Amino acid sequence: MKVAALSLIILALLIAIVPIFSDCLSAGRMLTLADGREIPMKCHWTGRAELGLGLPLLAVGLTMFFSRRKESKRNLGIVGVTLGVVTILLPTVLIGVCGMPDMPCHAIMQPALTLMGILVIGISLAVVILNWRREQETA
Repeated sequence: MKVAALSLIILALLIAIVPIFSDCLSAGRMLTLADGREIPMKCHWTGRAELGLGLPLLAVGLTMFFSRRKESKRNLGIVGVTLGVVTILLPTVLIGVCGMPDMPCHAIMQPALTLMGILVIGISLAVVILNWRREQETA
């Protein structure tokens, strides 16, 4: 279980950090409005939301690392699955990234966050299943 918790901690840090360096704003690209003002594209806001999502996932990983109770680990795994799903939904459905395939957010951020979300879901599901089985064996 320690390996799963450490994996979640590493993934949480990556989920929070990768969008900062792979959005269009980090590449110097902004959306120019009709009146000449420049504003960040929607991938910037996806990156900010992922930063806000990485912090609770980091807390889940840290709590899972230090937790001794099977029930607590199982419940933290359920929270991890939920956070993994939201990690995938933010760049694909909820906020999104720029539509042009040559943009860094479309080429790097979206696939990386999708992969990391899938890994978070898989690790968290494994924690839930293993702890549920252990609870059944001791009951």
